[in-house]
Amino acid sequence: MNTRALLVLFLLFAAPSAFAMRCGSRIVDVGTQDFQVRERCGEPFWTDQYTSVEVIGAYGPQEVQRTVQYDVWYYNFGPRQFMRKFLFSDGALVREETLGYGVEEIGTDCNPMRDYAGFSAGELYARCGEPASRRVQNDTIVRRPAPGVERWRDQRREEWVYDFGDARFLRVVTLVNGRVGGTDTIGR
Repeated sequence: MNTRALLVLFLLFAAPSAFAMRCGSRIVDVGTQDFQVRERCGEPFWTDQYTSVEVIGAYGPQEVQRTVQYDVWYYNFGPRQFMRKFLFSDGALVREETLGYGVEEIGTDCNPMRDYAGFSAGELYARCGEPASRRVQNDTIVRRPAPGVERWRDQRREEWVYDFGDARFLRVVTLVNGRVGGTDTIGR
């Protein structure tokens, strides 16, 4: 191997992961613990939480059921930077997602006529703030990726109701698993 190839390999291994993100001068990468992310990035502006049950040995002589805790944290770094969504599994970062541009102040960039379909719950919260009402219903989805293996996960259906001051109508935003599926208008 020539010197140039060795230098390229060294730089690849020495450089932070392509999926790493900086909070100030500190790196946040897959595997980082939730408390470390909080130390490096501060408090998230919005959090969500759900669980999943993994079943190993289903229908066999011994079955193991393990509950996995998922936490979703949203960060707003201002209107000139993208918002970030961090997914933790049992306290360890498993995925980071870049969202749309942030906002100057949480809840002050809401347009009642805008179509928010596809937005994450955190993006909606960043733009429109706390809803006047929030209802949650859960269904359980069972997936069987292999014989003897099952994953039970709640499918969260939520309705967030916003009051934009219209004398006759309220806006209802439907979310499924933390994503906006649609909006509707209801009478007062």
